[in-house]
Amino acid sequence: MSLEAGPATATGERRFDVTTFGEALLRLSVADGQRLETAGSFAVHVAGAEINVAAALAGLGRRVAWGGGLPDGRLGERVLRHLRSFGIASDCVVTLPDARLGTYYVELASAPRRTDVIYDRAGSAAARVRHHDVPWEPLLDTAVLHLTGITPALSADAAAVVAEAVHRAKAAGVKVSFDVNYRAKLWSAAAAARTLAPLIADADLLICGEGDAATVFGVSGTVEAVVAGLARLAPKAMVVLTSGERGAAALVGSQLVTAPGVAVEVRDGLGAGDALAAGVIDGWLSGSLEQGLRQGVALASMALASDGDALVVTRAELEGVMGEGRRVQR
Repeated sequence: MSLEAGPATATGERRFDVTTFGEALLRLSVADGQRLETAGSFAVHVAGAEINVAAALAGLGRRVAWGGGLPDGRLGERVLRHLRSFGIASDCVVTLPDARLGTYYVELASAPRRTDVIYDRAGSAAARVRHHDVPWEPLLDTAVLHLTGITPALSADAAAVVAEAVHRAKAAGVKVSFDVNYRAKLWSAAAAARTLAPLIADADLLICGEGDAATVFGVSGTVEAVVAGLARLAPKAMVVLTSGERGAAALVGSQLVTAPGVAVEVRDGLGAGDALAAGVIDGWLSGSLEQGLRQGVALASMALASDGDALVVTRAELEGVMGEGRRVQR
């Protein structure tokens, strides 16, 4: 399977290279060594996996838009300001009256303790968006529509919107990128598998963590076996398997290509997977999934070394981190 006949040929025909659709959140976090129960102050960041992907892609010079539900008010305006600061278009935003912005609390921690996340997002604006609310025409004026498995977990309405988005994208000739991004605190593995299986079956690019492949789809074993198992579930897709600090792998044609992880001193463990997805999508758009893997693991390391969810990056910085000596390991 080759990408050269995919998104790389379509970017000049659409307004955006990539449009992402999902949930915006407000993140309140305390630094390593502090506890939520006793914290006197919080660091505040706009977050959301799909926004994080859009932010990194915009930093790399891609034309990017984000769509999703926001409350009509000052918190919604905070998210819009965040989007504008990264150069992310907001044409696809759905503003809902009397809605709330989901929040989550993060207690960052170093070993032996684990970083803890507490969600407060039930009934958020993102969960209330229905298919008739979505501005479909601008949403699909893109070469790639990027979605994640987080959004369908929010509500039945949100799941229906994601399914409709995939259907409309395929009908419009828009490539679909899908990151499984399983959240155990939002739904069970069985519910995720039932909902996500038909979505990934129509994806053109599938990104899945090694743990999610085993937990949600029951696919485990060697890297080669897991990639092959995911490819059977998503037969139309280029499949990328992420393995944390060990890097990422993909099948390019019949050949397994890997990119080893980059050593990093972790400051903030959130957002790395979104940065990796952005690097993969950027390479995919340019016609080289191999390059996308290398970029993805480099961006993930940069995200781990940065505060907040969204990565501030330029292409020059990315190239500097990748360096001349790094090569894809075959």
